[in-house]
Amino acid sequence: MKGVKGRFLKKLKRFPTKATLKQGLILQVPDSISINKLSNDHHKDEEIESAFFEVDKEKLTPFMKSRDQFSAKDNSELVISSGVPEIEEQPSLLDFEEKCPPGGRDSVIFYTTSLRGIRKTFEDCSAVRFLLESFRISFQERDVSMDIEFREELWRMMGGRVVPPRLFIKGRHIGGADEVVGLHEQGKLKKLLEGMPLSPSNNSPCMGCAGIRFLLCFNCNGSCKVFADGDGNGDEIVRIRCPECNENGLVKCPICC
Repeated sequence: MKGVKGRFLKKLKRFPTKATLKQGLILQVPDSISINKLSNDHHKDEEIESAFFEVDKEKLTPFMKSRDQFSAKDNSELVISSGVPEIEEQPSLLDFEEKCPPGGRDSVIFYTTSLRGIRKTFEDCSAVRFLLESFRISFQERDVSMDIEFREELWRMMGGRVVPPRLFIKGRHIGGADEVVGLHEQGKLKKLLEGMPLSPSNNSPCMGCAGIRFLLCFNCNGSCKVFADGDGNGDEIVRIRCPECNENGLVKCPICC
């Protein structure tokens, strides 16, 4: 046991102690730099730093005040600029040109076409119709392709040949597809339609015309020709133009129009 203990103590002596470590660190410092010199330099740095920060407060006071005033001015300007946003002006029908279709003083009149000869025109009419139906309001749709009177009526109001769609609200010309869709995107079309009568809740098509608003003439069956008595000069029966229908042999639906 004594031999084992002796060998263990010899191994412990090989590990460095605190004293030996400190001596080693001191010995590693170059000869040209002494410990006293390092401590003196450290004290000088502390003096310089304290002298830098010990500036006369009276010299700093004006600068601090001006800085505070400048920051306060900036804050006041920020408060003013970030105030309540300006209220957007509400649209009014008085801003639109007055052009009143027959029977359109207190209603919505929509001139359209059901012909698909020009694709863009048909799609524009469908877009405006979809918007009006989405608001669930009651409006009169006048198809210029189904009745020439509607087309002449529109041209007379606009002062020339114009292409549908055209929307009128309470005798005011709102515009075509671009204007109507633009107003809807800005949230103004709904304001213009406020107060208009709503469409029936069931929104089912007419039982007479299925929503077409026209029927075949009951007098000529769509041929635009009827027979009449002659003038007594040998023609007992003559064919004349039907006075009941339009150029397409159609009459307005008596139920929904």
